[in-house]
Amino acid sequence: MAVAAATLTLAALTTACGALGQAVDCNTAASEASKIASEWSTAVTANVTDKKAVQDASSTAADKTKELAGKYDGEVAAALNDLASGFGSMKEGDLNSITEFSGKVNGFTSKITNACT
Repeated sequence: MAVAAATLTLAALTTACGALGQAVDCNTAASEASKIASEWSTAVTANVTDKKAVQDASSTAADKTKELAGKYDGEVAAALNDLASGFGSMKEGDLNSITEFSGKVNGFTSKITNACT
């Protein structure tokens, strides 16, 4: 399922950012983003036909990602805020929005990775 692929893509960030040794703790940012995405993926997968549950999981993930972004500056914060907006874009809680968001995860991943370089 696209949701699982999206989570695996975000999980790859932990390695990509952690190896760079930048002043910004990219490893922590990527790890936390990956954790949030994994929690979202688990909730959505378990409740894919329940629009309210998908909306709640997406809203929670957006809030957690925004909170995480508040701990960082510059490009890392911007990339995390973009990811939060992606979670927030699934207000309808339908399968189409989940699929669309999952297809965009690579773009969010690239932004976070680029912010770490």
